[in-house]
Amino acid sequence: MKTVALVTLHGMGETQPDYADELFQRLQQSLSQQAQQLYCNTVYYQDLLEYNEKRVWQALGSRLRWSKLRRFMLFGFADAAALEHRKEQPHSLYHYSQLKIARALYLAKQQLSQDGKLVILAHSLGCHVLSCYLWDAQQAKKGIKPAAGIWQDITRYQAGISGDTPLSAVDIAFLRGDRLTALFTTGCNIPIFVAAHAMEQIIPFNKPNNEFVWHNYFDKDDVLGWPLADLSPGYAELVDDIEVNASGGFFGWLAASWNPLSHNQYWQEQRLLQHLTKKLSALI
Repeated sequence: MKTVALVTLHGMGETQPDYADELFQRLQQSLSQQAQQLYCNTVYYQDLLEYNEKRVWQALGSRLRWSKLRRFMLFGFADAAALEHRKEQPHSLYHYSQLKIARALYLAKQQLSQDGKLVILAHSLGCHVLSCYLWDAQQAKKGIKPAAGIWQDITRYQAGISGDTPLSAVDIAFLRGDRLTALFTTGCNIPIFVAAHAMEQIIPFNKPNNEFVWHNYFDKDDVLGWPLADLSPGYAELVDDIEVNASGGFFGWLAASWNPLSHNQYWQEQRLLQHLTKKLSALI
C-alpha cells in the first residue's frame, strides 16, 4: 500500500489524457526511493466537452486569423460555460465532472494505507471544478442538500464510482476530502466565477482537517490566473498565495500583452515543483 496519493485536475482548453505524465516523471525522479510510496492518478474531464467544441471549430476556425489564440479561447471558455450550464439537471456536465473526481479519489483510496494522505494539484478551470466538488461534499456532510452535483445523493452514483462494491462510510469520508492534506492550485480561475454570482459573502469550502494547507500559485502576467487570499477573510485564512513567473523569459514578455502561453506553463515552474516535491516527501 502507498503512503501518499497525488491526484491532478487539468484546466480549460484542449487537453490530452496523458497531461500529467511529464509532471509525474519529474516528481518520481526528485523523490528517488520515496517514489515507491507515491500513487499518482488524474481526473480527466475534457472528453465530456470536446465533441461540440471541435464541431464548432471545424465549421468556423479555418476562416479566421489568430487561429491558436482563437482555438484556445473557444475550447477554454466553452469548457467553463458547459460546466455551469443547467448544472442542476441530473445528467449535466457538472454532475459528470464530479463523478470523474469521485472515481479518481476512490481509486486513490484503494491504493493507500489506512492512514495514507491525499494531495491534489488542480490547474485553471480544474480549481473551480474541485472547489465546487468540495463545497457540495461539505454541504452534504452538514445534512444540506446541494443545489447540484453528485453529493445530492452520493450513493445514487455508486456504480460509476466503485462499481459493484458498496460505498462504506469510510469511502464516503475519503471522497468528501476528509483526508485531503494539501491542495496546490495553479492559474486559478475561481475569482472569475465568484464575480459572476451575486453574494453577500464570498465563502470558501471549510478546512477539511487540521493538517490541511492550500498553496495557490499565480503569475501576475496571466490574466486567467488569480490570487485568492484577498477575496474574503475566509479565503485569507485558508489560502497561501504564491507569486511565480510561470512563463519566464521571452514567454513572459509575450504574456504582458495577454497571451495564454503563461497560463499553461505553471507545472514546469521550479518553485512549484520544489514545493510540491518537498510536501510529498514530508508526507511520505
